[in-house]
Amino acid sequence: MTEPAPLTAPPVTGRDRPLFLLSFRQRDELAALAAKAGWRVVAARRADGAERRLLASGAAVAVVDARGAVDEGLAAVRALAGAVGANGGALMVLVSRGDAARLGEFYDAGATQFLASPMREAEFVQALRFAARHARRVGGDGAVQPAAAEPLGWRYDPALDSMQVTPALAAMLGLSEQPSVRTLLRRVEATDRGALRSALARLRQGLQATAFAHELTGAGRVVEHLQRDDRTGRIHGLIERLGQVDASAAVRDALTKVRDAAGARRWIERRLADRRPVTVVLAALNRFDVVNTAYGRDAGDAVLRSASARLTEVAREVGGRRAIVARMGGAEFLVAADDAEAAALAHAAARVENVLARPFVIGDAIAPMGARVAVVTSEPGDSVATLLKHASEALAGDGGPSSQLSVDALAVDLRRAMDAGEIDLRFQPQVAVSTGEIAGVEALARWQHPERGEVGAEPLFAAAERAGLELALSEHVQRLALAQAARWPASLSDLRLSINVTSADVARIGFADLFLDWVDASGFPRGRLTVEITEGGLIGDLSEAARLLAELRTAGCRVAIDDFGTGYSSLAYLKALPLDYLKIDRKLTQDIAGSPRDRVVVRGVIDMARSLGLTVIAEGVETEEQLELLAKEGCQYYQGFLCAEPLAVAALAELMETRG
Repeated sequence: MTEPAPLTAPPVTGRDRPLFLLSFRQRDELAALAAKAGWRVVAARRADGAERRLLASGAAVAVVDARGAVDEGLAAVRALAGAVGANGGALMVLVSRGDAARLGEFYDAGATQFLASPMREAEFVQALRFAARHARRVGGDGAVQPAAAEPLGWRYDPALDSMQVTPALAAMLGLSEQPSVRTLLRRVEATDRGALRSALARLRQGLQATAFAHELTGAGRVVEHLQRDDRTGRIHGLIERLGQVDASAAVRDALTKVRDAAGARRWIERRLADRRPVTVVLAALNRFDVVNTAYGRDAGDAVLRSASARLTEVAREVGGRRAIVARMGGAEFLVAADDAEAAALAHAAARVENVLARPFVIGDAIAPMGARVAVVTSEPGDSVATLLKHASEALAGDGGPSSQLSVDALAVDLRRAMDAGEIDLRFQPQVAVSTGEIAGVEALARWQHPERGEVGAEPLFAAAERAGLELALSEHVQRLALAQAARWPASLSDLRLSINVTSADVARIGFADLFLDWVDASGFPRGRLTVEITEGGLIGDLSEAARLLAELRTAGCRVAIDDFGTGYSSLAYLKALPLDYLKIDRKLTQDIAGSPRDRVVVRGVIDMARSLGLTVIAEGVETEEQLELLAKEGCQYYQGFLCAEPLAVAALAELMETRG
């Protein structure tokens, strides 16, 4: 048997050179014609990112097929013309004869060649030759921008049943350069294999070139351009990256090996774009902070891996290949499926709750944890950000009667808990975006319940309100925070302390004097103290809140408005209140990695705050992508799991020492 020759990058001389093709209606048909003429085609159906894709392809010739999509084609020409013109390439436009009157617009936009349909195959191929000749004359070597990276590609020979991959692809996937077909197919996500089968079917039906998009470990989202050689029967695959991969864009979460948040968002976005309903089950492990604190980070990591394995089994039961599992950040997971039936969804939510209710084994110990679970199905017109926001809101509400019963039960125990010292604190770092330096911390209440485990601040204060103990709990937490901060070790002596003030505090007569007396009695300096008040705390009496905060600010404290963007946001608050900081709510922070419209909203909040002289702190930052986008928009500080979860004093001191 003849040994296959090593697979190397195909030459870019002669006819076998890259061609960038954007066709809104007939991508595969045109790609097949160009491939038959010897071009290596990088083809696209959408204009998003077209300029970047053109530059990455190294193509000297770009073709925009504006037939039946004149306005979209004109916009694409404008987007591509700069790169083509600056680097000496050719930009050819295809139009319908009925739109020939608009050729002047395309010329003004930067097109260099034109072809009107109907056209014969020979006319199209000849037009490509003229475009290539133009590129050689203008640009010399005829490359818009040679791609720096080695090509990612493969070749399958059906006669020999042999598969070969380029050295770059072999290195990225950890394969030999002649893997089995089955081995390479396994690198395509199960949810994307249907698209692969459809693409291969199109080739078998006689089409010479086609493409499909999928996730590829190590490369993120890619488009695989397939071409069939009529003479030999070989199939060539050229892999085009749709973006550079970094930690925030990894397909798999490094710890749990399930999808990460970015990968989950892309998966959901594609299905919403196809108008397919998507249901997500969002689950957050209870008592995870307790496990991390009591048993260490390695034990916490083991719990996260175990939880992801359990949820993967649930996904298989519910949706098979139509369902995914992702770790969204911290101890929060997502199970998503498309086109699922109502009964299956109810079953999925129950199964998620059941499998996470089973105790986790940590060394010789057994840790019962449980989880909060929320189920949301997309509505027509929903974006990824909207769907996940609804899921987060449902999770935060922990919907329904069972939640109400839990709050009532907690309310009964609360007075005893305060007397017994079960209410404790955790401190979450606030980090300078520009330097990574921890500048301060927010004090967050935690209830170490003897039966229910750790109870967070939201259900704790909800129970206090139901029991009529909101004022007593707020005072307890504020004085405890001051007392603990006053005894901080030397490594924490420069940190600012943020303490929350509730609506009950605002309504309390003489609260400013009382609070300042507690501060002075504790020994903690006023100049390092920030008072945070939520928008909800301002609704009752804005003028009284303004007076209180002015007194505290005059006394040397700083003032922050917390959870800005939760629904009551108003410029009136920012103008009327004596503020130093604006804290963006975590839901708004997470939206920044969503749609361009979501990003504009966050940008508007930051610009507005900074124009008023306020320092901006973003809450709930969990990914490098979110942090990078916030930095670009001018956010000065962040708080969230990307740096650390809320920590006990000892763990906080250890973190400060490790960060130098």
